[in-house]
Amino acid sequence: MITQDILAGMIGIMLFFTVVVAPTVFKVLPVEWSGKYVRHFFPKYYASLGILCLIAALASRDSQALVILLISALLFAFLRFYLTHQINRAKDGHHATRFRRLHALSVLINVGQLLAFVYLLAS
Repeated sequence: MITQDILAGMIGIMLFFTVVVAPTVFKVLPVEWSGKYVRHFFPKYYASLGILCLIAALASRDSQALVILLISALLFAFLRFYLTHQINRAKDGHHATRFRRLHALSVLINVGQLLAFVYLLAS
């Protein structure tokens, strides 16, 4: 039951950011402020969700859920400690194509994680 509650919370966090926070930040704040906000937000977002994945994995009694949650935690660590820095370097270096590819990869991973969490919650 704890795992299901954590999964529901993670899904809520991910959807709230995608549907409410991100569009608002980029519509309301000037580009230099929105960029600064996002650079400070994402490391905390990935770290928080990664920790929640680990807690849910430890509470899980299902081996499939355990594996999916541990892989997701590793992916959040990859996003937090490696990919975010690469995205920022590409942006700072004005490497538009590299930035788009890396950003697309981060979005793809995040959507995959979200779908995995929905799957686990529904099963």
